Amino acid sequence: MKPGVSSERAIILAPTGRDASVAAALIKEAGYYANTCADIAGLMHEIEGGAGLAVIADEAIKTADLRGLVSWLNDQPPWSDFPIVLLTRQGGGPERNPDAMRLGQILGNVTFIERPFHPTTLVSIVGSAVRARRRQYETRGILEDLTASESLLQTAMNAGHLGALELRLPDFELEASSTCKSYFGRDSGAPFTYQDLLGAVHPDDRERRHAILQDTVDTGRDYRIEYRVIWPDGSQHWVDVRARAVRHRDGTIKSLVGVCSDITARKTAEIERETLLAQLAAERTALADLTATLEQRVEQRTTDLMKEVAARERAQEQLRQAQKMEAIGQLTGGVAHDFNNLLMAVMGNLDLLRKRMPGDPRLHRLVDGALQGAERGASLTQRLLAFARQQDLRAVPVDLGALVRDMGNLLERSLGPRVALRLDIPEELPPASVDTNQLELAILNLAINARDAMPDGGAIDIRLAAWQARNDPTLRPGNYLKLSVVDTGIGMAADVLKRAIEPFFSSKPVGKGTGLGLSMVHGLAVQLGGALQLASTVGKGTTATLVLPVATSAPAPASPAPAPQAMKRTAVILLVDDDPLIAMSTAEMLEDLGHRVISANSGPHALDILRSDQPIDLMMTDHMMPGMTGVELATVSRQVRPQLPVLLATGYADLSDGTQVDLPRLAKPYHQDQLREQLDHLLGQGAASDQHAVGAGVRAFSPSP
Repeated sequence: MKPGVSSERAIILAPTGRDASVAAALIKEAGYYANTCADIAGLMHEIEGGAGLAVIADEAIKTADLRGLVSWLNDQPPWSDFPIVLLTRQGGGPERNPDAMRLGQILGNVTFIERPFHPTTLVSIVGSAVRARRRQYETRGILEDLTASESLLQTAMNAGHLGALELRLPDFELEASSTCKSYFGRDSGAPFTYQDLLGAVHPDDRERRHAILQDTVDTGRDYRIEYRVIWPDGSQHWVDVRARAVRHRDGTIKSLVGVCSDITARKTAEIERETLLAQLAAERTALADLTATLEQRVEQRTTDLMKEVAARERAQEQLRQAQKMEAIGQLTGGVAHDFNNLLMAVMGNLDLLRKRMPGDPRLHRLVDGALQGAERGASLTQRLLAFARQQDLRAVPVDLGALVRDMGNLLERSLGPRVALRLDIPEELPPASVDTNQLELAILNLAINARDAMPDGGAIDIRLAAWQARNDPTLRPGNYLKLSVVDTGIGMAADVLKRAIEPFFSSKPVGKGTGLGLSMVHGLAVQLGGALQLASTVGKGTTATLVLPVATSAPAPASPAPAPQAMKRTAVILLVDDDPLIAMSTAEMLEDLGHRVISANSGPHALDILRSDQPIDLMMTDHMMPGMTGVELATVSRQVRPQLPVLLATGYADLSDGTQVDLPRLAKPYHQDQLREQLDHLLGQGAASDQHAVGAGVRAFSPSP
């Protein structure tokens, strides 16, 4: 049979007379498919093999055993409503024929045609039934895609250790997932009502929780709170609950839908940290008392041992702060790297889902919304990686004066009419070694922070100046440029200033900031070999200064865009990734682009394939894999297949020590269009020049003493 015949054909049961042959001929002449059968058993056999509708003469089933047919109709999946056309004798329609009425009630989706029928009537009804059946098949496909999307979302929820909950208003009916129940000490099968939740809240946190919930119900603002819960076994735990209002069409709140997570470990660590800080404060107080006693006993000592003690204390404090920020940076970088991988799977599958969806605008809006959320998550991870100094930067000599002047219009539009922007840029400043895109984002962040610190308006000065570092312990001695953003705003208290660059710390109200702006700028400055210096006075304003290293060469002139390379339409690609979720998503995208994929889950596995006779046009590998990294795999692969192009896909910028990498890199998370662009470039290059460049991509070097 041709494609579509089985799923759209009309099965005709009319064993007496010429009705079957006439109906079949008319249906086929109209461009549809039709098969005849002799009895109910034959009808069932044909329907189970796939059909669009059934055309049945009423005399063929009046006395027949219909239990099998009725059972099949009742067991249809939710998307299916199998259409039946019932041929009755003249005057035998459902209004005048109780038997026809009974059959219609038993069989469900029935259309009656009285014989003798007009050919146009039969063809019209069959056409309508086939089109309706096609819509049912489309609905089936949509439901299957939605099921896959829900599974992907659940995977992401599980990966993030998040429980789901919904609180329906106004009756406060609670529905919670098994994971959510577990965070309140309940088994997955046990009932968990809203009253159970209220009873679990720690008595000291109930009033605060009630006030925040009432504010959400009254205003529709997002619900976000951390509080303690008491499990049935008496143990105390912490939960983080976040929810958003879902509204009726009239604007009233229908329910609160959100997630919860267990933050007991983090809260315990915070309490331990506060205890440790208190102990350190007590020790510092004791040290001060001891110093005072020594001063009283040893009068001959000059005010100069005191400067030494103060300097040592400052150095110790700086060391403690540096160690704390380093630990936070490592943790932040690891979380951002793992989250990048999750976003890679989400964005890749959403890209493919959008290409295969039917033309339903609502479904496209839903998928586009999910993609926008994933892209915002990708932007968030870039900020985290910048703070952790693990973002891939490309530092080049840049004229800072020209860069700031070029940003003038953008800054003025961002700051608004109530803020005056003033530039103080001396002539003939040396170029700085920076990443242009990241520096522009940092300047914009600092300017917006300054604007937010001046709710009644004011002035912002952006100043550039040359500076030489000599005795600053945070910088290498040498020449630098200082880029300062000065505001006349409300300023920061000492305790706020001390924590200003910590990730997720913000003095702004909830919902007004991520707490990542200054931490991103700090990470960028340190990664470039500079620093972020903050000075602030309450009521007078804040000065944020980016210290950036001077470049050793002049800015490069703009070069013309390279000519597009010829695209290789199809290729055999060796895909190497130890994460099954990422490997599956990437393979789907590659195959959708027309390539054939060979998968390997480790470096040694990939080498086994490379040593075989299998033809391979390109190898695409992740970097952070156990046992053998992607860079190490690329190095060893040169010994097996020196001519093979290699594409490194990674969201992690801190590559192996002792290795300089010039491999083409694809930053995670990426869209299918970005993947196609990289592949087209690599596969379309000339063999000689391509292999010369790629073959020199990984070079071992000895670090300077």
